[in-house]
Amino acid sequence: MGFAGAMAVAMAVDALLGWPSWLFARIGHPVTWLGRLIGAIDTVWNRTSGSPAFRRTAGLAGALLVIALSVTVGWTLQSLLASGWVQIVLAGVLAWPLLALRSLHDHVAAVAHPLMGGDVAAARHAVSRIVGRDPAALDEAGIARAAIESLAENASDGIVAPVFWGALFGLPGILGYKAINTLDSMIGHRTERHEAFGWAAARIDDVANFIPARLTGVLFVLLAPRRFEALSCMTRDARRHRSPNAGWPEAAMAGALGVRLSGPRIYHGSTTNEPWLNEGARDPLAADIGEGLTVYRRTMLLLAGILAVLTFA
Repeated sequence: MGFAGAMAVAMAVDALLGWPSWLFARIGHPVTWLGRLIGAIDTVWNRTSGSPAFRRTAGLAGALLVIALSVTVGWTLQSLLASGWVQIVLAGVLAWPLLALRSLHDHVAAVAHPLMGGDVAAARHAVSRIVGRDPAALDEAGIARAAIESLAENASDGIVAPVFWGALFGLPGILGYKAINTLDSMIGHRTERHEAFGWAAARIDDVANFIPARLTGVLFVLLAPRRFEALSCMTRDARRHRSPNAGWPEAAMAGALGVRLSGPRIYHGSTTNEPWLNEGARDPLAADIGEGLTVYRRTMLLLAGILAVLTFA
């Protein structure tokens, strides 16, 4: 289980360093590199004059191309590494940029701190960096809800899922997953431009996150301050979410904190009436973001521990 050990190394390095701003300024980030490739394919292949069938086919071809290239890069890098502990450490360092463990924690904490101090304007600005909804329409409860939802969903997409696929297949697995996730975030939207072209990217992302999302929910339940409520909410409400996967970690977190999440929200001036998760519970407050971060930190430690056990076993 050397791949599991490499993912544990990657988690440790990312928890300690994150992705330093000076390094980003010099070389960018692997996700931004993927983003440029996906953006170029979207510009050239997504012809608005084409039929929906043509655009779906082009989108599928583009997604498969990006994923194949990413897996090939991962396989090539992995094949160049020595065996044994050297491979585990080097593979972990190479996988480090593909995790968002520290970044997610810091971005959510940046919402909690001003909100705890009553600075709603600063909290709105901070939350606008991690969610797509209109921050101007958010009160304290809306800001806290958005931050907690982002924490729960991105714990799955940003850490558990890449670690899961990396532990199974090494660098090809984690690079392939990041390609899938980046494709979905860029073109997997139900907009006029991307509903057909991004259809394949969104469906592939749903498949890739099926197990990790449920695993994240289970980990939240195990470490929740209210385990029974977390389990009950997850099993009852996860399928009510608009996403086939995000509802699992979000519902588990809602039950864990004893708050309601999801519900109506405003995107680009339009209100979407999403169902509540843990309906009937109270609205979240700033302090609940901190409690959610505690659950998150414990979950990351447990995940790293599981990887270490698999490595030494």
